[in-house]
Amino acid sequence: MYHTLKAVLQRVTQARIEIQGKEGHCTRETGAGLVVLAGIMKGDTPAHIRLMAKKTCEMRIFEDEQGKLNRSLLDIGGSMLIVSNFTLGADCKKGTRPSFSDAAPPAEAIPLYELFVSECRSLGVKQVETGEFGADMQVSLVNDGPVTIILDSDKLAQPKNTD
Repeated sequence: MYHTLKAVLQRVTQARIEIQGKEGHCTRETGAGLVVLAGIMKGDTPAHIRLMAKKTCEMRIFEDEQGKLNRSLLDIGGSMLIVSNFTLGADCKKGTRPSFSDAAPPAEAIPLYELFVSECRSLGVKQVETGEFGADMQVSLVNDGPVTIILDSDKLAQPKNTD
């Protein structure tokens, strides 16, 4: 079955999300670390989510004392803002209106998104803020570098299916 969890990692000095959701309006903020846009696709599994969370937290995209990208989010004690983003699954092959038919439906995507968040926390990220699945959100960030990395689960070493 088709699967390709996608994540866009942006190294930031600060980030903020304003959410207009079912519970009303709220704002969440983070300091230096990562903004992660996570696109969960049909057929993604908990194994894919765990792999991507580990790779995201351990990706060495922060500078060391010599200015080399040699430190991870965990190494610097950075924070994360994780936002679900089904539009990462856009299929733009035909016409000018993207199709989002590869995106996982909410009933499938929400538990996997929540697993991604909990995995990042369990890996040791001290501050993990989130958006709200399906809400109207405004994300503001200061991209540091800029450093932007795109991860695709199909392009990473695949874990053994333990589900």
